[in-house]
Amino acid sequence: MPPGSGRSGRSAPTAAELLEFARRTADDAELIASLPLDPEGRTWVRLDGPAGSEAWLIGWPPGTGTGWHDHADSVGAFLTASGALREHSLAARLPTDGWKTLELTEGIDRSRTLTAGRGRAFGRHHVHEVLNESTTEHAVSVHAYYPPLPRIRRYSRTGAVLRLEQTEVPEDWQ
Repeated sequence: MPPGSGRSGRSAPTAAELLEFARRTADDAELIASLPLDPEGRTWVRLDGPAGSEAWLIGWPPGTGTGWHDHADSVGAFLTASGALREHSLAARLPTDGWKTLELTEGIDRSRTLTAGRGRAFGRHHVHEVLNESTTEHAVSVHAYYPPLPRIRRYSRTGAVLRLEQTEVPEDWQ
């Protein structure tokens, strides 16, 4: 199979195509309503993404979030189907490997609120955290990644210091 081609021989989906998939999926009201919601923890259902991508429907109880993380070598997209999510991200390309602690420079923090129907696409090594800041309302979102997530790196952040805490692999999410 040529580099960059999907499992079926089609070319790999771009981040923009993954966002369009998330948009179409979020428009399926029956699917969104079928996600079981837990009052305390996030819930998720794996979906079939386009061209061999990995996709998830995720429910976010009030006050929950992901913590700082990246999706390693995968491009991705997510879109809020209901409720609102806040994304904090870093507008900088960080080294991909070989570090445990970085001091971040000023001016790289970004924050956006994604209400129902709004989403974003991102490239490889995008470091962010996603939160449902509501105190009363669940949020539901659709996420897609290509290639399917080989790993997720989790970080802690104190002020300008970002520290790599752990690396998760797909077996950790089953």
